[in-house]
Amino acid sequence: MCSRFVRSLALLTALTLSVVATHAGAQSSAKDAATPGAKGGGAPAPRAPGEAPPVTRPGVFFKEEWKPPATKHGEHPLTAESNDNPNLEMTLYVPSGQADITGTPGDENNPTHAYFGLCTSPCAVAFKDKSHFADLTGLARIRWNTKTSGFHQVRPIVKLSDGTWLIGDHADASPRDWLVSEISLADVRWLKLDISRVVTQGVLLDKVDLSKVDEIGFADLMPGSGHGPGGWSDVAQLEVYGKPVAR
Repeated sequence: MCSRFVRSLALLTALTLSVVATHAGAQSSAKDAATPGAKGGGAPAPRAPGEAPPVTRPGVFFKEEWKPPATKHGEHPLTAESNDNPNLEMTLYVPSGQADITGTPGDENNPTHAYFGLCTSPCAVAFKDKSHFADLTGLARIRWNTKTSGFHQVRPIVKLSDGTWLIGDHADASPRDWLVSEISLADVRWLKLDISRVVTQGVLLDKVDLSKVDEIGFADLMPGSGHGPGGWSDVAQLEVYGKPVAR
């Protein structure tokens, strides 16, 4: 009788352990299914009411790398021929002197670039997409490759759809070597720009709407001093990341 009791107790214990294990496994599976990204889980949980959607980085709005005319060699004036992007219109804003193009395609030590050393006033270059405005809100940014001499700096400029020109407080300067850098436009503060003279006006603006930008480019607010060390700025490739808005 004692032996029968022991066997019954062992059977009851085994059944109890089996039920506990099954219940624990079911709870674990349910937890995994409810956890976004869990192994074997279901779809991510929906956003809570009123929760903002995730911010996404915009793609390339345009890219400019310059194109030396096939009939010219060495340094020569920057013209519409120098624009290598058929979707863009390029405009020079050079009150006096001239902007040049020089460099060698594919040469990282001397890439093809706009050269502002012969500008005898502040000068600028801007690009306009033929079919779209640019939405430069959110995580929009500019990426460029620059080199400078002396105290010269390269700054972003934009023309809004209402004709207002602005220049940013962000400036890049790299006297030692070519420097590829990025500008987060959400962090830039802006001044109005008199584009006919390429000079700043007024005070820093509290609020700027970059949701519909007509032209985008760069400026150097100092006159150049010519060839040699001391006074010039160079800009090689220019990339703008933003959302297209139909004109």
